[in-house]
Amino acid sequence: MPFKTEKTISKKTSLQFRLFFRKYPTVPYLLKWLFICALIGILVGSASAGFLQSLNWVTTYRENHIWLIALLPLAGLLIGLLYHYYGKDVEAGNNLLIQTYHRPQQTIPFKMAPFVYLGTLATHLFGGSAGREGTALQMAGALSDQLSKPFKLNAGDRQTLLVAAVAAGFGSVFGTPLAGAIFGLELFLIGKLKYDTIFPAFMAALLADLTTQLWQVHHTTYQMDHIPHLALLPIGYALLAGLAFGLCAAGFSKLMHLASAVFKKFVKYPPLRPVVGGLMVAVAVWTLGTTQYIGLGIPTIVNAFETPLGFEVFALKMAFTIVTLAAGFKGGEVTPLFFIGAALGSALSFWLPLPVGLMAGMGFVAVFAGATNTPLACTVMAMELFGSDCGVYVALACVTAYLISGNTGIYRGQVIGEAKHIRYKFYNNKRLEEL
Repeated sequence: MPFKTEKTISKKTSLQFRLFFRKYPTVPYLLKWLFICALIGILVGSASAGFLQSLNWVTTYRENHIWLIALLPLAGLLIGLLYHYYGKDVEAGNNLLIQTYHRPQQTIPFKMAPFVYLGTLATHLFGGSAGREGTALQMAGALSDQLSKPFKLNAGDRQTLLVAAVAAGFGSVFGTPLAGAIFGLELFLIGKLKYDTIFPAFMAALLADLTTQLWQVHHTTYQMDHIPHLALLPIGYALLAGLAFGLCAAGFSKLMHLASAVFKKFVKYPPLRPVVGGLMVAVAVWTLGTTQYIGLGIPTIVNAFETPLGFEVFALKMAFTIVTLAAGFKGGEVTPLFFIGAALGSALSFWLPLPVGLMAGMGFVAVFAGATNTPLACTVMAMELFGSDCGVYVALACVTAYLISGNTGIYRGQVIGEAKHIRYKFYNNKRLEEL
């Protein structure tokens, strides 16, 4: 019997691999996306860690040097000039990610990441009221989309890549990988989940969160001490609270778009819009004599879980945030929505006989669910942050808020895949900006 040459063995091995992959076609898919998601996780998780550390530093520095708030109009001018002359192609922010998902064309410019990073740090350093989710998502999308050319990804693969990027950015910046994965699945198509992207979404979110943890970045913890046993009355109170949270979410979204239109109408030169908005915010801070309503507002959110707050707290935070972001400052709406929702829930505990911690927790996620049209992600987020015992109550609040908010949202590029209920069937496959 003749000896088998190395070439013969190599051909036989190659044939066996091809037969194996034909029999189990999912395996190459899993291996491919496991590798890509590992890269996304390292890139996005590291970016989120650096961003969170930077954000903590500028927040602490601002609180120790309050006079910096007087320079907010100047910071707004610099941000406005940067985007007007060098960043018009990335100015759409999160809506650019959504538009690229539905119409994959050229690669998202890498400069989106450093531009939004610097713009957000400047916004927080000088006293704007903004969040961090928008920055995390935009950095994640810009960094991850650079992989599309080296891996020669087609249009469908790029959609999967963007879902994984959004999941990684959200999961790592808030320390909620499960919610991050579901948020990536829910964001792009309202009312529909594409299960062909579920593996990349979960892997990217998980690996990005682990990477952020390896950088020893810590997330805020919230205490929800008492959860009542399930009964008809508490369930009814949760539904009523969800109604209030949905109206709040719809009001926030509509006022945000209205304020943006007003700034564009009366301030024709774009770089001057954040100057005007910055002046309004700085004067308001000086008038009120407090920095409670600028920045992320984490101390007030934590306090909302412990002590009932007045109704003016959520209303003032809403006003500060709308002026800041509508004028053109950078950051995000989500953490301010957490503040608004938690403060509203805390205030409603005066009227609805549920524990203040539960009311604040329901508001924390439900207003966000109504404003972003992501009820499942918000329900899971609550269970990751507050514990699974609150699951039924927050689910009721989130789903109710999602339905009540109607065809509104902070992301105007979102496409309606499936109407929320029969009344809105006419709007299927339309963007929120068309309604």
